[in-house]
Amino acid sequence: MADGTDQKSSNQMWGGRFASGPSAIMEEINASIGFDKKLYAQDIRGSIAHATMLAEKGIISQEDKDKIVHGLNTILSEIEAGTFEFSRKLEDIHMNIEARLATLIGTAAGRLHTARSRNDQVALDFRLWVKEELQKTESMLTGLIAAFLDRAEENADTVMPGFTHLQTAQPVTFGHHCMAYVEMFGRDRARVRHAIEHLDESPIGAAALAGTGYPIDRHMTAKALGFREPTRNSIDTVSDRDFALEFLSIASICATHLSRLAEEIVIWSTPQFGFIRLSDAFSTGSSIMPQKKNPDAAELVRAKTGRINGSLVALLTVMKGLPLAYSKDMQEDKEQVFDSAESLELAIAAMTGMIRDLEVRKDRMRAAAGSGYSTATDLADWLVREAGLPFRDAHHVTGNAVALAEKNGCDLADLSLEDLQAIHPAITSGIFDVLSVEASVASRTSFGGTAPSEVRKQIAWWRGRN
Repeated sequence: MADGTDQKSSNQMWGGRFASGPSAIMEEINASIGFDKKLYAQDIRGSIAHATMLAEKGIISQEDKDKIVHGLNTILSEIEAGTFEFSRKLEDIHMNIEARLATLIGTAAGRLHTARSRNDQVALDFRLWVKEELQKTESMLTGLIAAFLDRAEENADTVMPGFTHLQTAQPVTFGHHCMAYVEMFGRDRARVRHAIEHLDESPIGAAALAGTGYPIDRHMTAKALGFREPTRNSIDTVSDRDFALEFLSIASICATHLSRLAEEIVIWSTPQFGFIRLSDAFSTGSSIMPQKKNPDAAELVRAKTGRINGSLVALLTVMKGLPLAYSKDMQEDKEQVFDSAESLELAIAAMTGMIRDLEVRKDRMRAAAGSGYSTATDLADWLVREAGLPFRDAHHVTGNAVALAEKNGCDLADLSLEDLQAIHPAITSGIFDVLSVEASVASRTSFGGTAPSEVRKQIAWWRGRN
């Protein structure tokens, strides 16, 4: 889509320099209507704003403007009704709409392209589309965060094992674990909001690359299209696709968070863990094994990350060697963004549904929380706090206690006071106040810690945010 029907129509669009139309191969590689027709609403919206401004500034007549606006609204209705016929010979969405407009209103249609180029036109259409998609993503992330806040509130006291290296580390609460994802998706939402702010500038009026000599009012069109202000450099305007790269970057990071969550859902739903149970709505069976209940929705969310990451790398590669200003290479920007947007929307929607729908098996989480000597750190901390040992000495003593418990085939809390005092005489019966998983999580009251009281504070803070 850039400055470039049947053969006669194509020549009219390109101008008198070209004696013949494009070859079949050129038509195939050049046409973008197969995917950029997705931009029809943005293209029409931009054209209406542009025509209105041209009339306001006296560049075209009010009568021509009225014809243009009426014709564009007619085309919008045709496209939405499915009666509009898109033509590959007309290359892109801009030429398809312009050709239909000429059929509907005659010569007045030719005045619409005054003081603009397809270069700033496509920059506008694409920027509007990405802005709207980011706003949709922001709303969907808000819904996912709300689902996690509800689950966190329900499970602020639900004890489970916390992991490092996928090995039992210390007891935490499931509510605290849910709040970790609130933080992740909260950062994603913040990135979305920043991206909207970054792209909130109108490209229309930059023309091909140098601006225009017509007395246009770019601030007027910017306001009409809901942008904060117009862009400030016409060369950068038509060559900039940072907004698309930023969208893909945000999508990749968010998809990575969704993939990590999906991995945990896959693991937790296995019989070996059994921490959660997915409903039939987000599971499938096996064609030959009747006992199977597969977490396919989570697995597919995990897989979408590869597509989205690939799109980011693809567009980075397209843009990396382009001199200023516009190059036709940039036609390859849209399919990656369209595909990633669709994949991200589906993944967020699926994950929101799973989080709201899954069954938390508190008994299995509680049973696992005390495994692997998860309160060993609590023993070490007690020795530091109550017996005055340096932490490294306390670490060594605790290691001996874990070894004894392993030898006896019991948990730390099941060791006798005599056994523990044989390891270090400073240990008293007070040690048993910290060796249960409930006592462990309740003690972690540092800001952002796993104590139920602290989890509820963080839930309240997040509920107070927009």
